[in-house]
Amino acid sequence: MSELVEKTNVPKSTILYYIKEGLLPKAVKIKLNVHKYSDEHLELIKYIKYMKEEMGSSNEQIKLALEKKNDSFSTSYTMLAPLMNTLSGIESHTKHYTKEEFIEHFEIERTLLDKLLHDNIIMPINNDFTDKEASVINLIENYKEVGADYKLIKEYVKHAYRLAELELEMQQQLCAVRDDENFSTLWKIVFATLFNTKEYIFNRATYKTFYTAIKNEIIGH
Repeated sequence: MSELVEKTNVPKSTILYYIKEGLLPKAVKIKLNVHKYSDEHLELIKYIKYMKEEMGSSNEQIKLALEKKNDSFSTSYTMLAPLMNTLSGIESHTKHYTKEEFIEHFEIERTLLDKLLHDNIIMPINNDFTDKEASVINLIENYKEVGADYKLIKEYVKHAYRLAELELEMQQQLCAVRDDENFSTLWKIVFATLFNTKEYIFNRATYKTFYTAIKNEIIGH
């Protein structure tokens, strides 16, 4: 236990709590008051710590993923389960509406909503509408108001789906090389790509594109 605490920087009480909650397997008891932990404990503690601190995952979400950890990065994507709430962008205190409640509450034009749903610009999860959808609809209405081309929004969504396909392809390639030794590195790659690196690359690409346009405009004048 002392070695495990030292290697993970996680207190003994927390490790015992993880075992009690079923997030970690029990140690092998080799003699009175002496328990042996394995490399699996070490890697799982790193995973749990990462998911809690970086992704804000709950014990229940992590436990769901760990129940099928041997399938993850091989035949399923269960290890990503704790990330789905984060990917959805829906916060825990968000108010939810049915389609009819949503139309009435936000005074949405039904034909516009149906068009945006058809074009995959509005993407409610399990037909559950929130103020996120309302803010996007407000943006579309602003586009129409100033006469901007709606096709730009459709193209934007098209590229978003293409990005998702690339992310899935990356995951599938990681599945193909997964083994017990590189497991912890693989899930870190997936999480870092979907969140930190994705934000960095896209924001920097936007910055460089806008910067070049501004620079060219200044030079042109």
